[in-house]
Amino acid sequence: MTTRNDTRGKAQIYLDQAATSFQKPPEVLRAMSEHMLNRGGNPGRGSHRLALAAAEEVYACREAASALFDLGHPERVIFTMNTTQALNLALRGFLSKGDHVLCSDLEHNSVFRPLWAMQKEGRITFDIFSTFVASPLRNEEMILQDLERRIRPNTKMVVCAHASNLCSSVLPLEAIGHLCRRRGILFVVDAAQSAGVYEISMRRMGIDALCVPAHKGLMGPQGVGMLLLGEGITPTPLIFGGNGVDSLSGDMSEDMPEAYEAGTLPGAGISGLRAGMGFITRVGLDNIHRHEEKLGNRVKTALLRMPHVSVYAPHLEGGVVLFSVDGMTSEEVGAFLDRHGICVRPGFHCCALGHKTLKTPDEGAVRASFGYFNTEKECDYLITAVGLLG
Repeated sequence: MTTRNDTRGKAQIYLDQAATSFQKPPEVLRAMSEHMLNRGGNPGRGSHRLALAAAEEVYACREAASALFDLGHPERVIFTMNTTQALNLALRGFLSKGDHVLCSDLEHNSVFRPLWAMQKEGRITFDIFSTFVASPLRNEEMILQDLERRIRPNTKMVVCAHASNLCSSVLPLEAIGHLCRRRGILFVVDAAQSAGVYEISMRRMGIDALCVPAHKGLMGPQGVGMLLLGEGITPTPLIFGGNGVDSLSGDMSEDMPEAYEAGTLPGAGISGLRAGMGFITRVGLDNIHRHEEKLGNRVKTALLRMPHVSVYAPHLEGGVVLFSVDGMTSEEVGAFLDRHGICVRPGFHCCALGHKTLKTPDEGAVRASFGYFNTEKECDYLITAVGLLG
């Protein structure tokens, strides 16, 4: 149950899980506290017991991530600050002048803006393939055909979100990955909305670089992310500095993962991430996904019955529902719901491409997103509140 009291003493229902998961499992909080109390050394920076204990915890988290995402190489799990940093490392680290990139029409700004910036710099060009998200007839073949017809001789990379942060769209990663392998193209995946909710196998799906956050579906804290690199994949480092290896050299060590981890790692956050992955492994991805989908469908079905409400891509099923209310801006709807103790997110959700694709109003739309700790009672409270706006 995610109903809690906010700082003003009011009851709140948290339906903004696509931004960051809340509440966190108790074991995540315990793991972070345990780290600060008993493993507070700097990993990789010394041979004393606290530094070694911290280093062991960091490697254990790499092992957990490697297993969860079927990477098979714990040393190729790179810790970052968030998904955005992981994506920037993958994009800027792989792409060279003259390269061409393809991304989907639902991409978050964490993909769109780096590509836009590199195109402005004259470094790359990029095109956008269709997900056909607005069509109830969409299928895997439609997406693959549109993607393949946009491939050029200099196409170096396909980068796409596994699951959208706007609606319940999920792309066919395995089919896209196999296409990329056949054409000799790098495949980079933004799993910000899918990690911890959907099964992801890097080896089976042909993923070269997987970018994930701790603070969403993996149930960990903010301030930690990961870039998982497939075998033989070595982007140029994005940040340079101390990493505890070969300290007398001016060059960064080429060892994995230290080549990409300049500066002190967020030890407590990594402990929380490891505990979060342990939680979702115990609960089961299928159970989490089914629960979120059940809640999203419950709300979507009710909103579709309301003549004053528009739901975007209503044919999709999942834990994210995007809607607007006639005669009100998204910000007005969000403020109304907040006064009723309901946390949703209005606006454009850092996703210009997706809002253009879904043809939302000029003022954006309202997103309700559900997590494992949400309940049907909370969904019904949202439905009742939106009904009051009619």
